[in-house]
Amino acid sequence: MSGHQDHVARIQAEWARERPDLDVSPQGVIGRLHRLAAVLTDQLTVVYRRHGLGEGEFDVLAALRRAGEPYERAPGELAQHTMVTTGAITKRIDRLERDGLVARRASTTDGRRRVVALTAAGVRVVDRAFAEHMANERRLLDALDPADARHLERLLAAWLAHFEAPPAG
Repeated sequence: MSGHQDHVARIQAEWARERPDLDVSPQGVIGRLHRLAAVLTDQLTVVYRRHGLGEGEFDVLAALRRAGEPYERAPGELAQHTMVTTGAITKRIDRLERDGLVARRASTTDGRRRVVALTAAGVRVVDRAFAEHMANERRLLDALDPADARHLERLLAAWLAHFEAPPAG
């Protein structure tokens, strides 16, 4: 490696000088992942905004679209599928409903169940946004060699498995 030090390496060097009694090596991974997550979020939200969506709204539309026809889920299911609280989901649904992208209604399979469903406009918006989102993710990942990207995916999946329960079913 050249003499170039990135932001995280500089922070580590300062801490190593100030607190030589502590092992600052975890910052090498955690600090860079944290910075990378912020960069990626910034790059991804550009696409959502082009479709009039925030990250949260995109997540809700995507969760409904992935459900398959009739593109509906109960609010509690949406909270699980987007990993946010039910309260946060309600705000997102309110905004999407106001924009005509989702509707609250009785389930098509069980009339006693209340669900949130994509409208025809919602399907169009999420399909366009998701296609552009995937192209954007491809562009971002193409900064890595394909073999490195596959290796990184395996490493991240293994690490994440230590913190997340395995998916149900």
